[in-house]
Amino acid sequence: MSLDSPRTASRPERLTVHEARLRLEHERAARLTQLRALDEAGPDAEEQVMSAQKDTIGRVLKEIDAAFDRVTDGSYGVCRGCERPIPVERLEILPYTRFCVPCQRHA
Repeated sequence: MSLDSPRTASRPERLTVHEARLRLEHERAARLTQLRALDEAGPDAEEQVMSAQKDTIGRVLKEIDAAFDRVTDGSYGVCRGCERPIPVERLEILPYTRFCVPCQRHA
C-alpha cells in the first residue's frame, strides 16, 4: 500500500505469493545477517548470550523455511489453529507466522 493511497482504500485479505516471498526473503536475510554479526563478535562476547541468540535465530530461520513451503503448497496465510485467513496486517509484521493472534495465544 503506498503512502499516496487514500485511507479508505481496502486492504487485500491475503498477500500475493510474490509479496509473501519478498517478505520471507527479507526476514531470512535479516536473520542470516544477525548470525554473521554474532560469529564476527568473536570469543570476547559472552558465550551464553551468543548461544541463546543463535538458537533463537536458528529457530526463526526454520519457521521462515516452513513458511516458504506453505507458500509453495498454497497454505500460506491460513491459520493452523482455526483454518481461517491470517489478517494481512499480521503477515506484514510477522510473515512467517502460522497462527492468527487468537490462536497464537492458545498455542
